Amino acid sequence: MSQSRPFPVQSLPTSLCRSLQYLFADIDDTLTTGGMLPDSSYLALWELSRAGIKIVPVTGRPAGWCDHIARMWPVAAVVGENGAFVFSYDRPARKMKRRQLGSSDSHGTVLRRVADRVLKEIPGTALAADQPFRISDIAIDYCEDVPPLPAEKVDAICRILQDEGVHFKVSSIHVNFWVGDFDKLSGTRTFLQEDAPTQLTELGERSVFIGDSPNDEPLFEGFPHSIAVGNVRGFLSRIRHLPEFITKADCAAGFCEAAHSILRKRK
Repeated sequence: MSQSRPFPVQSLPTSLCRSLQYLFADIDDTLTTGGMLPDSSYLALWELSRAGIKIVPVTGRPAGWCDHIARMWPVAAVVGENGAFVFSYDRPARKMKRRQLGSSDSHGTVLRRVADRVLKEIPGTALAADQPFRISDIAIDYCEDVPPLPAEKVDAICRILQDEGVHFKVSSIHVNFWVGDFDKLSGTRTFLQEDAPTQLTELGERSVFIGDSPNDEPLFEGFPHSIAVGNVRGFLSRIRHLPEFITKADCAAGFCEAAHSILRKRK
């Protein structure tokens, strides 16, 4: 290909689309637009699932949301809170399986002290509205339910978290931080090691990840094949390991663009 990475999503190899077994997908601003899941994204998830592709959302969203998603969406599992756990629902047995990778410290003194420092030193920030449903991390809202903060304030949040020695990732709406050595990639590895007989690297030609922001970088780096929706362009300066492919459209429309490209070539 003549142009540099990332390549247009329409250039996805037909062989990859036909052999695809797993689609891992971020949620916020990948499946959603403006904080809402449109019918087009939900329909695309069902179409991919009916085509025999196992879908696994990989998100920074909290345990309370992920329990619902694992139960009610057409998904094989959910990796939540940036890799802190994997939830999967056995529908015939009516039983939820939960695998915890991170500590249950979202209400602990260490993280709360750090959160208090961020809220005090960076005006305009707030705890994410979904914080009560989290078990392993704290999410600082800089864009979802507060007026969007400029990039320099997001950088200031990150400097505080780096100074405090906690792990953190920037999403399109939150800055999440936690104690423990896990991320979105380790969460997907946990799922694959239980669901498939081979390791992640051996599933390269049968797996794709699609995301949109810096907290997806571990998966852009770790997956042989990855896609970003168009709005990732606003974060490219924060990402060292770029996705392999990119859509023209942003957010949910970009996800649908990628899904339809996969399904067309799969036929």
